[in-house]
Amino acid sequence: MSNPRPDARKRNDTEPRLEISTETFAAICSELKRLLADVFALYIKTKNFHWHMNGPDFRDYHLLLDEQATQVFAMTDTIAERARKLRGSALHSIGDIARHKRVKDNDQERIPPQVMFEELLADNKALADNLRTAHVICEQFGDIATASILENWVDETERRIWFLAEITARSDASKRREIG
Repeated sequence: MSNPRPDARKRNDTEPRLEISTETFAAICSELKRLLADVFALYIKTKNFHWHMNGPDFRDYHLLLDEQATQVFAMTDTIAERARKLRGSALHSIGDIARHKRVKDNDQERIPPQVMFEELLADNKALADNLRTAHVICEQFGDIATASILENWVDETERRIWFLAEITARSDASKRREIG
């Protein structure tokens, strides 16, 4: 007869057991796959705008978008690995990203900075909403580990939203001064 580890906690049969069903894992992994696709699409869009930034505030905006793209990209590996831990799959290809993403592409050649920031603001707001939806799904099914990870990303996304909102508000105020 083997002795249990000294630090092992004895289970009481009356304690509830958290057993996550295959269907639950599938629901969470499906949402993670959509989030992963959105994050990749947002990363590419942010880098696109970073590369094609122009105007008098070029340097500051160029650096801001690079910082934001780096932060967004940092989410990808954790999302994919979390899905794999839950017996799901991650994305396989660019086509897989295209099939699952909700972020719209912008392939225009010349885009004014104001339009770039307005699009990124809307995309980050949508990502925050999608992160919150995923959080609700995880809480509903008792997946506290994924829910905890999502909470940090909501905070990071809200910070990006704040910065982008301040820039677009400043640009709007400048336009009103020019017109008035």
